[in-house]
Amino acid sequence: MAGCLDHLQLPRIAEWLELTERRNTIASIVSSALFFSGWWIIIDVAARYPSTQDFNHAYHVCGVMGTLSLIMINAVSNGQVRGDAYTTGCMGQRGARVWLFAGFVLGFGSIIAASWILFGAYVVPKRENQWPGVGLFLQNAFIFFGSLVYKFGRSEDLWG
Repeated sequence: MAGCLDHLQLPRIAEWLELTERRNTIASIVSSALFFSGWWIIIDVAARYPSTQDFNHAYHVCGVMGTLSLIMINAVSNGQVRGDAYTTGCMGQRGARVWLFAGFVLGFGSIIAASWILFGAYVVPKRENQWPGVGLFLQNAFIFFGSLVYKFGRSEDLWG
């Protein structure tokens, strides 16, 4: 049974906007916007709540570890992980994979620590103001998603 919209063809949005040629540019802009937003949120929290009773400044370690994770994840290319581009050096392909795995562990660890702080210090004790915990979680989530966009949103074929 034929439908009335079977022969309707919509233009492909990627071709219409010419996104395939600008994929690396768009991925870096989105990634940097996410990274910036994460740090902007935590700067807002630190400026609004300068007292350690409202926001313990040791919680900034989660964001620093998330930033280190972003650097570690994007320090190795996909070709190095596959073994196409990196065969010599410190442990070769295995070293690149271990480095990438350690970066992901730091990223997930920072998100887990931020959610632990959110629930352990703000939600469960039923604090009146929970924005510092939410801001800390959003910071780490934005940094981690920014690192994922920058790692997997780029095309290494255009680097040739």
